[in-house]
Amino acid sequence: MLKLGVPSKGRLMQDTFDWFGVRGIILEKSGSDREYVGRVSGIDGIEMVMLSAGEIPRELSAGRIHLGVTGADLIHEKLADHGSRVQKLAEMGFGQADLIIAVPAFWTDVTTLHDLDAVAADFRARHGFRLRIATKYHRLMRQFLAQRGVADYQLVDSQGATEGTVKNETAEAIADITSTGATIKANHLRVLEDSLVLPSQACLWQSKTAPDPGPALAELKARL
Repeated sequence: MLKLGVPSKGRLMQDTFDWFGVRGIILEKSGSDREYVGRVSGIDGIEMVMLSAGEIPRELSAGRIHLGVTGADLIHEKLADHGSRVQKLAEMGFGQADLIIAVPAFWTDVTTLHDLDAVAADFRARHGFRLRIATKYHRLMRQFLAQRGVADYQLVDSQGATEGTVKNETAEAIADITSTGATIKANHLRVLEDSLVLPSQACLWQSKTAPDPGPALAELKARL
């Protein structure tokens, strides 16, 4: 039996259902909105497992599901060796968002990462602690900033409402995903010109560690 992990709620769940439906694979959530159970029709040998998008990388890596739908940002953030644990089968064309770095809009002289590095060094000299960047993408941000020579900063964890951390004075900058940029602007922030860390969208991923699921995998791939 092939186990397919899909997001358990929200727009991402519905877009996933629609994407598979176009390919003749009908995914349906059964029970109440509080129950995370579902069924699959239109193809044999597939069981739907409803999970949060953030849980799907872990379950793919552990081999407990064969396929899963989640964003590229979560795969890259949560799986350090993702290339050996999962492979991308398809980009699904929804859930597009870019992981970027944004600073206060009134920092008019800070437009690039080079500028941010200079400001960070000055900030530490003035305040005695490193400039704080609020994010939930710690692995990706450390890699990205190290590659670009930015050193005088600290990451502070933010699992929600990241854009509000600057106004609340718990961070001086943020690193988060954005699709339209509207929330960034509404919080009086501005994206650095060269701060695209990772373009992301929802993708269908296959586990490299899961046991053989039988013929259902080949049939599903033929419909992609």
